[in-house]
Amino acid sequence: MMSSRIKLRHLSAFQEVARRRSLVKAAHALSISQPALSKTIRELEEILDTSLFERSPQGMALTSAGLALLRHAGPALSSLEEGVKAVGQIARGRVVRLGALSSVEAGFLPRALVALHRAWPELRLQVTTGPSAFLLSRLRQGELDLVVGRMSDAREIRDLSFEHLYYEPLVMVVRPGHPLVGMAEAELTATVLNDFPWVVPPVGTTLRERVEQFWVEQGAAPTRIMLETLSLPLSRRYCLDSDALWLAPLDAISPAPGATPLCRLPVTLESRGGSVGLCINSSLPLTAGAEALRRFLCQQALADTDDTSALDL
Repeated sequence: MMSSRIKLRHLSAFQEVARRRSLVKAAHALSISQPALSKTIRELEEILDTSLFERSPQGMALTSAGLALLRHAGPALSSLEEGVKAVGQIARGRVVRLGALSSVEAGFLPRALVALHRAWPELRLQVTTGPSAFLLSRLRQGELDLVVGRMSDAREIRDLSFEHLYYEPLVMVVRPGHPLVGMAEAELTATVLNDFPWVVPPVGTTLRERVEQFWVEQGAAPTRIMLETLSLPLSRRYCLDSDALWLAPLDAISPAPGATPLCRLPVTLESRGGSVGLCINSSLPLTAGAEALRRFLCQQALADTDDTSALDL
């Protein structure tokens, strides 16, 4: 642990003298007197019980101990400075920290962010992805401003505020030319589906809970779960290159322009679909930037509802 006697002013003074190799120039840069700067450097050397500079008519040269300290103090001070800047940007609403579930990554969220940045080009988004439990815990701790995705059934919401945006169905898709393409729903029994490998969300996620409920309703769980992941690129590529069945929210499987589309099987996984929405920590006020993001998410949800083709495969 660093000595409590070492202050930020000691390290700042040390770094400036090391950079300029001159007490006079460093004192001018720091807007303090040369005697005050010299005293600060002596205090740091006394605390560390070593000489950090060799004084000569040519200037201040670092000793080996000084070089060692500079290697660590320099990056630490730079990191601290960046942290202070980031706090200022967040406080002014210029940076918004968003948690995004995989259920909105492919279509809905990019559309909303493009629209947001047309109106707020100076706004920077820091997007963190992951399962709902992880993202909501960070929201509760004040490390995120909003979380968006399919999570209305998440037990972790508890004291957080949830705002519904739209309903989205969980669907089952396969590659073009898959043996099950063209079969009617009545033919796609649990026995038939279990003849193929499955790609499903990980255990503990809201999506996985819904998938498991479907298995209970069918009276049989799949015997060949090959992948458990929230990664959309991995799931899509694996599904296109194999006979796997991929269970995911409709928006998640929407292909990028020019990409190979997947085929949706006529399997009813849930009656209405899950609620996609946004969560906020109502105990912490939203910045102007976070409020703008919330507004554009709501507007995009309305636009997508009016244009159902936005979610076509």
